[in-house]
Amino acid sequence: MSINLDTLRESIRGTVTGPDDDGYDAARAVRNGMIDKRPAVIVRVASAGDVMTAVRFAADSDLSVAVRGGAHSVPGFGTADDALVVDLSAMRGVRVDPMTHTARVEGGATWGDMNAATYPFGLATTGGIISTTGVGGLTLGGGIGYLARGHGLSLDNVVAADVVTADGSFHVASEKNDPDLFWAIRGGGGNFGVVTSFEFRLHPVKDIYGGPMFFELDKAGDVLRFYREFIQDAPEQLGVFPAYQIAPPLPFIPEDRHGEPFIAMVACWAGDLEAGEKALKPIQDIAPRVAEMVGPMPYPVLNSAFDALVPPGLHHYWKANFVKELTDDAIAAHLEHGPKLPAVNSTMHIYPINGACHRVAPDATAFAHRDATFATVIAGMWPPDQVDDATGTAWVRDYYDATAPYSEAGGYTNFAAEDDQDRVRANYGPSYDRLREIKIKLDPGNLFRHNQNIVP
Repeated sequence: MSINLDTLRESIRGTVTGPDDDGYDAARAVRNGMIDKRPAVIVRVASAGDVMTAVRFAADSDLSVAVRGGAHSVPGFGTADDALVVDLSAMRGVRVDPMTHTARVEGGATWGDMNAATYPFGLATTGGIISTTGVGGLTLGGGIGYLARGHGLSLDNVVAADVVTADGSFHVASEKNDPDLFWAIRGGGGNFGVVTSFEFRLHPVKDIYGGPMFFELDKAGDVLRFYREFIQDAPEQLGVFPAYQIAPPLPFIPEDRHGEPFIAMVACWAGDLEAGEKALKPIQDIAPRVAEMVGPMPYPVLNSAFDALVPPGLHHYWKANFVKELTDDAIAAHLEHGPKLPAVNSTMHIYPINGACHRVAPDATAFAHRDATFATVIAGMWPPDQVDDATGTAWVRDYYDATAPYSEAGGYTNFAAEDDQDRVRANYGPSYDRLREIKIKLDPGNLFRHNQNIVP
């Protein structure tokens, strides 16, 4: 495809990179090394005005738009063949208002950017588990993290957002202004436009008590059965999830156990620090711990603790489901498939989404799975020189097939794979029909289709 980029360059403050330009290969790269797309142009925008110009240019040039924030999208939705990529990575500013306990966050910011800005004020909001993840992508699909049981999903804490829609127009969306768009972007993913900034509600969270605890594999059944009961009425200041994890070469893990698979529990007590040790004791008492790194620490330290396991360039393939009840049959499937992790980077997490998440009405936002207790992710991640793609994807698919009969039809869109488009209706659940009506109104040509797509 040949397009004239000169007029675009003249009207963009940021950088415009086409296939013939130096730096094109670097500009088109995303974190999942399995993704190798060749966009028509990558626009590294500097402002909302740049976004408006880029979107209008795409529409006039008959190009689809792929939106890139943190570039963590497992299916690689931040790029696409013959598309215009709106790259938000230069827009990472965060401004905290300590008087109103809010933060204005630009669309390209990561959770590491967010935490670095809010921590000195003793404030935080629900983010993800990896700090290099983009704020925008995580929030638009939901936003499950350590603080969700106490403070809701990331999207539950959005007060307002600036959005550029398919016609290139600028919207300030909130409960009072553009309420349909505001509803849709909280759970409907990137189907409706480019969010150039969010306003978040913040909460008094600074230092937490927590960290990972590793148990022997033969205790995995005990861990999972304990977890399903304990989390039902655990204090909401406690975020905790079980994980299958190969032990990385870290100092707190016995050297002779490095490289072995374990069942782990990762905890975050965001209440009074003096109560943290007591809050975590029931977890520590499940079984003898092989290793742990538990204690008081800044919240950003825990929120970035696993970043090194997810460097750029890994190959990724993930599957996910919502779960109402962790049944004995489901646990049996986890016990069979969880220990077969293909690489130290791969994992399985069962996140709790009860507590504050359940107090939001199912139709209040587009995230409709408020009756689920857990969000399970089977995250296949591996270095391509150590694990072949067929082996990695087979582990994920076999594990998913074994647990799906004991799960809901839908899964968390942020964890869905590119081949999950046939699950889109189930993934958006009861919100799908209203989301489609809004999509028809705002993006009838499906300009924004590189996502878990709602076809207008």
